[in-house]
Amino acid sequence: MAFKIYTKTGDKGSTSLIGGVRVPKNHIRIESYGTVDELNSYLGMVRDMTQDVIVNEWLREIQDRLFTIGSVLATDPGKEVKMKLPDIHDTDVIWLEQKIDEMNETLPEMRSFILPGGQLAASTTHVARCVCRRAERICVGMQQQEEVVPEIIVRYLNRLSDFLFVLARHISHINGVEDTPWRARI
Repeated sequence: MAFKIYTKTGDKGSTSLIGGVRVPKNHIRIESYGTVDELNSYLGMVRDMTQDVIVNEWLREIQDRLFTIGSVLATDPGKEVKMKLPDIHDTDVIWLEQKIDEMNETLPEMRSFILPGGQLAASTTHVARCVCRRAERICVGMQQQEEVVPEIIVRYLNRLSDFLFVLARHISHINGVEDTPWRARI
């Protein structure tokens, strides 16, 4: 028999963390990894929209890291877990920084804030950046509530949002679309 996707165990508004502890579906831990999952889905949309092989490879790598982050956030830190979970490393943050630097070498200098838009894949990347910032804020909030969130996750999400901003500009650039500068109304 095939694996059933529905278990009916959440029908009353609770779900299990990795480790078996049940929590309400609006628990901050569920909110954190749900937001990371939302971010991952937007990055899948960007991959579907762009034909650039290198960008798609980068996004595939990031999606893998986001699954890792989701598994860490979905784990009850007070329970011993029998399965081996992957980790996020400093090298993952460094990789993002290297890609940011590579893209910045080809982009025109920014002289003002820019408005999201101009090309569908770039605009969707900006949406992903906003979702990434929300995931970061939730994780920081968890830390302030003394929930266990490894510092590397906050660092990774912070750098990833920077990466996504530059990637949006890069996608526009490789498609011949110029940034739209924001001009404050006076």
